[in-house]
Amino acid sequence: MARQKAKGKQKRRHEPMKMELPIELKNVNLNAAAIDIGSRRHFVAVPEGRDTMSVRQFGVFTGDLEELAEWLYQCGVTSVAMESTGYYWIPVFELLERKGFEVKLVDARQTKNVSGRKSDMLDCQWQRELHTVGLLKGAFRPPDAVCVIRGFMRQREMLVQAATMHIQHMQKAMTQMNLRLNNVVSDITGVTGTRIIKAIIGGERDPQVLASYRTKECKNSAKVIAQSLLGNYRAEHLFALRQAFELYEIYQEKLKDCERELMKVVQQQPHKTEAEPPSLERKLRSRDKMRGEVDVRSELYKQTGVDLFRVPGLGSETLLMVSGEAGTDMSPWQSEKLFSSWLGLSPGTKESGGKILSRRSKRSRNRAAAAFRIAAASLRNSPTALGAFYRRIRARGGEAKAITATAHKLAKIYYRLLKYGEEYVEAGEKAYEEKYQQQRIKALSKQAALMGFVLVAATTVQA
Repeated sequence: MARQKAKGKQKRRHEPMKMELPIELKNVNLNAAAIDIGSRRHFVAVPEGRDTMSVRQFGVFTGDLEELAEWLYQCGVTSVAMESTGYYWIPVFELLERKGFEVKLVDARQTKNVSGRKSDMLDCQWQRELHTVGLLKGAFRPPDAVCVIRGFMRQREMLVQAATMHIQHMQKAMTQMNLRLNNVVSDITGVTGTRIIKAIIGGERDPQVLASYRTKECKNSAKVIAQSLLGNYRAEHLFALRQAFELYEIYQEKLKDCERELMKVVQQQPHKTEAEPPSLERKLRSRDKMRGEVDVRSELYKQTGVDLFRVPGLGSETLLMVSGEAGTDMSPWQSEKLFSSWLGLSPGTKESGGKILSRRSKRSRNRAAAAFRIAAASLRNSPTALGAFYRRIRARGGEAKAITATAHKLAKIYYRLLKYGEEYVEAGEKAYEEKYQQQRIKALSKQAALMGFVLVAATTVQA
C-alpha cells in the first residue's frame, strides 16, 4: 500500500501544469512572409510547405511585382515585412498595400543580427522567422493624403538646398573678383543684393552706380557699399557669377511652382470646422502664416479645430513640415511620451548595474523633429513661458540641450492640442519664473527638513 501511494504521488508530481501562452507568443502569425529589398532584385520568403520553393527571386519591374503579389496570394500570405532600403521599397510597399496585404516597414536595426553567414536569401528567411513570432514592429507611415503633403515638402526642401548651393557659387565668384558684397549686405539674394548682381551681369562696373541700387532698409551707407564693389572683373569669374545667378532664379521659379501645388493639396484636406480662427493677442508676420495667397493658419484651423499658431515658435513652415511627416491624427501614438520617443526628442535610457550612464536623446533623422528644433531655437529671446524655459535650460546645460528640451516640450504641446482639442494658453515669462521659484522653494524646504532644519524667508528673519 505504501508503495502504491508513493507511485501515485510520484505520478501527480510529474503532471504538467496547465498554463496559457505568454503574450509574445499570442502574436504568432503563421501566414507571414518577408522581402529582402534590392535595387535589381527582391528575395521573398514564405512559410515552409506553401510551395515547392519557400524562397523565390523576383525582378523590380511592375510586371515582376504583380507576379510577386500573385505568388504571395497563392501561398496564403496575409502579412509581409520588408526593410526600408533607400527608396526601393516604396513601389513594392504601395503595390502590396493596394492588393490588400498587411505590410510592415521595418527598421534594419531590428533584423541585423542574422545568425550564420549573410546573404540576401538568408536575410529574407531570418526576417520571416522574426515576423512570424511577432518580433518585428512596423514603422509609422501616414495615410496617403498626408504622404502627398510629405512628398511636396520634401521636394521643396530639395529645391531649397539646390538654390542654396548656387548662392554659395555666387559668393565664390564674387570673392574671387574681390567684390565683398556679402560683408555689407545681410543677404546677397535680397532686394539690394539682387539689384547689384543683375547690374554687374548687365555690364555695370562703376561702384558708385552699383551702390545707388541699395534700399532704405540697408544698414550700410552707399559709400561703404561702393568701397566693397571695387574689384577685378575677370571674364571667367563673371561667367561663373552669371550662370550661378541664372540657375538660382530657375530654382526660385520651381519653388513657386512647388508652393502652388502644395497649397492645392493642403486646401483639399478634410475639414472639421468651417469657422475662422479666433484673433490672436500677438501679431503674426505675414511670412509665418501666408504661403502665396493661401492663409495656412486658417486652413490648418479648419482641418484640426485648434489654433496651432498660438504656440510660440510654430509658423507655417514648421507646421506644414510636421503635419506632412506625422499628420494631424495622433491616434497612432497612445501618449505624448510615445510621440516624443518616435521623434527622437525624449531623454535616452542607458543604465548598467543600477547606474545611469547617459540620458542623451538618440540620434534621429526625423524631419518633424528637425522642424521642432528650428522652432525651439527661434525662442531664444522670446518673452514667453517657453522662452524662459529655453533660457533656464541653456544657462544650466548649454545651447544644444536647451534646443532639444524645448523641442521636446513643443512636441508634447502639439500632441495635446491635436489629441484632446485643447487651446494653448500663454502664461507669460513672469508667471513661469514665479512658478519655477515656488518649485525650487518647495524642493529646498523638503531637503532642509530631511537634514533637521527649517527653511525661513530672509524677510521673516529681518523682521
